[in-house]
Parts: sequence; C-alpha cells; structure tokens
Amino acid sequence: MTSSITDIPEAPPPELRFQRRVRLLPSLAELWRARELVRTLAERELRSRYKQSILGLGWSVATPLILMVVFTLFFKKLGNIDTSPAPYPLFSYLGLLPWTFFTSSFSTGGQSLVTNNNLLNKVYCPREVFPIAAVAVAGVDMAISAGVLGLLFVIFGYAPKATSIYVPLLLLVQLAFTIGITLITSGILVYVRDLRQLLPMLIQIGLFATPVAYGIDVIPSQYRLLYSIINPFVPVLDGYRRSVLYGQAPQWQLLGPAAVSSILVLTGGYLLLKWLEAGFADVA
Repeated sequence: MTSSITDIPEAPPPELRFQRRVRLLPSLAELWRARELVRTLAERELRSRYKQSILGLGWSVATPLILMVVFTLFFKKLGNIDTSPAPYPLFSYLGLLPWTFFTSSFSTGGQSLVTNNNLLNKVYCPREVFPIAAVAVAGVDMAISAGVLGLLFVIFGYAPKATSIYVPLLLLVQLAFTIGITLITSGILVYVRDLRQLLPMLIQIGLFATPVAYGIDVIPSQYRLLYSIINPFVPVLDGYRRSVLYGQAPQWQLLGPAAVSSILVLTGGYLLLKWLEAGFADVA
C-alpha cells in the first residue's frame, strides 16, 4: 500500500531534530585540557607580531604613551581637567593601560576565529582558545606597559599609595568583562562579517564614552550606577585611580554591580560561543 503525498510530514518529528546542548562544566574541563594550546597560540602571535621589528616589544607601550601625550596636550589644557594632587599624565596613563588591553583583546580576539578559519576546518579544538589566546597576548602587552608606569612614577616624583592592594580585584573584573565581550564578538563575527568594519568605530566611540581621558565625576551622579552596569570599565578605571593615585578604596556601590555584570557577560559570552560553534565549519 503506497502513501499519498499528503502523508509525508512537512518536518521531521521533534525526537529526530538536532538540538545543540551546551554543558558548561564539561566545556570548561575541555578548555582546561587545551590550556597548552592557548599558550602556543599566544606565543605564535607574539613572535609573528614583533618579528623583524626594530622596536620589538617596545611597540606595546607606544599606543598608551602617545595617547597620554595627546591627552595631556589637549584634554588637560582645553578641558581644564583637575586631577590634583596626582599629575595628569599619570592619571591618563593609568586609565589607558586597561583600556588599551581591552581594545587590543576586542579587536584582535574578535577577529581571531575568522583569521584562523583554516585551522577551524582542519583541527578540532575548543573554539574559545583563539579569542582567549588574543586576550593573553594583550595581557603581555599590558604587563610591559605597566613597567613604564613605574618609570613615570619616578619621573613625576609621585609614589603609588598603599591602597594599591585593591588592584588585583579590579583586574579580575576587568578581565571577566574583556573576555566575555571578546567571546561574544568572535562568535557573532563568524556569521556577520560586516561587524569587522564596525570594530574600529566602536573602539573610538568607547574611548570617549569611557572615563579614560577624564574622571568619573564628569558623569552625572544619578546615571553612574546604570552606566557602571552597562560599562563596567567605568568603576574599574575609577578604582585604579582611587587606589593607586589617591589612597582611597574603590567605590563599592558601583564596583559591586559592575562585577556582577561582568560575570554575567563572561558566562553569557562563553555559552553563546559554544552554542554558535556548531555552525562555524559551514560558514568560516
């Protein structure tokens, strides 16, 4: 007995449909086993970046130093920004260090899956190792630039305060938010290639929308909490300056919600990337 065309289902039954399930703990365990691959990718990027370069690792401090000079010449004088008793160059450089780390991670890590698409189709590995390796490279650059910060303290005769003990906590919030945004961008960019053209514009907008060249006091007090949740770098940069330059604790009423927001961005970004990676081989 033959079936008529009307008996043919329009779609497969639910039990036969493929459903992408993301399990967080097994995925994290797989990432931990691939930690050596992260280190290898980061080393490869560092070697290729500074190969046959005259300044070598000196290029990692060029961007924050140049921007510090520009900010000092223009923002300090034209904007009449008061950072006393700390010198403005220290104030701006301390904001540029984490911001340069973020922009480098966001730009390079966001495009890491696209630039390594030949490996994606040939070798299986946790896809998140590529953007995380880019964050690791940006971390090396930040560490080198932090050494220059020590020289600036000597040049300006200004010593960091004892409250600098809060820096590791601020660094964790900064790292969580940066990795989360980088994972989100890298996953979406595989499917939406036009986003590559928007990355430089987003970085420029973020530079002026984040208190890098100016202080948090410019932001109206009634908007600071919401702004800190949306952009955790607001209380993070303010916390660096308060703890290192002014001997004060971070503003916990802003940093606490920003830390929660950063953890949510990190978790959501990781889960989103793992959910999207099933189709990377088809479109990469």
